[in-house]
Amino acid sequence: MTTGSTIVEVEPTHDYRLQLRFDDGTRGEVDVAEMIRFDGVFAPLKDHGEFRKVRVDPELGTICWPNGADLDPDVLYARITGESISLSEPLESRGLS
Repeated sequence: MTTGSTIVEVEPTHDYRLQLRFDDGTRGEVDVAEMIRFDGVFAPLKDHGEFRKVRVDPELGTICWPNGADLDPDVLYARITGESISLSEPLESRGLS
């Protein structure tokens, strides 16, 4: 997967689904309810009115909500394209193993 893809457009469709467009032209729909639990920072998003307040944060290159919740654009890109996420360096060398 090409990491670093940024989201440039988001549109809520129905239920907890979002139509996304990335800067490379890739488009697709994701079901956020399959990706998150509606607790913690995501708890307010269980309310469809709050969920539909989603917007693109151009500084982060991803989607976010007014309460500060956001989702990783690489994870969203992988969901849409079916590609796996690859790290540029092994976890051991990053101290994450």
